[in-house]
Amino acid sequence: MLDWAEIDTVLLDMDGTLLDLHFDNHFWLEHLPLRWSEISGITLADAKAQLQSEYAELTGKIQWYCLDYWGERLQLPITELKREVMDKIQMRPDVPAFLTALKQSGRNVVLVTNAHPDSLSLKLERTDLAKYIDTLISTHEFGVTKESWALWQKLQQRLGFNNETTLFVDDSLPILTAAQNFGIKHLLAVANPDSQQQTRTISEFPAITDYTPLLQDILAHSKLEKVAE
Repeated sequence: MLDWAEIDTVLLDMDGTLLDLHFDNHFWLEHLPLRWSEISGITLADAKAQLQSEYAELTGKIQWYCLDYWGERLQLPITELKREVMDKIQMRPDVPAFLTALKQSGRNVVLVTNAHPDSLSLKLERTDLAKYIDTLISTHEFGVTKESWALWQKLQQRLGFNNETTLFVDDSLPILTAAQNFGIKHLLAVANPDSQQQTRTISEFPAITDYTPLLQDILAHSKLEKVAE
């Protein structure tokens, strides 16, 4: 599926790729509309309808991922509301072994998320991601999202990765397409980002539902061995 002999840099999405997307889907589709309805006095149906409409308008834009934007728009403490359901923040069960193998193989592993820094901090508080990944980047640092060509240019300037030897893993097909258009050679989709939803059929990119089958190849093509030689 992937030529690990070529790959020395691995860029990883967070939500749906390393963490179960169920938390985010539950928060934005169920919990936030419910709390907005309770606090503002509008009906739950109206809250859901209004939010769904706004989500659709902002898809792919930095505002969609920005907790400051939603806090001002809804006059709600978004991070505090996230804490009310933070027990749902969970790593995918196959991720610790996957990240361990990447680290043991000597590859440069970078988390690149569109999540707002406050959301990233909450998830680092709840999980062990920081134990496995040294470089953690929120695209809010650049003011553009992974859907944008400009982000990939800025990210490459920051990290200095080579498109030909870089793997990017994400559960979003539009984002994977943006990375492909930028020239990232190795791409991998996650077909089951939300543990509570059905696995998707993906034909546009190589796709996995479990990282475990990749571990042997990752370790068999260790970059540390090449350096030692």
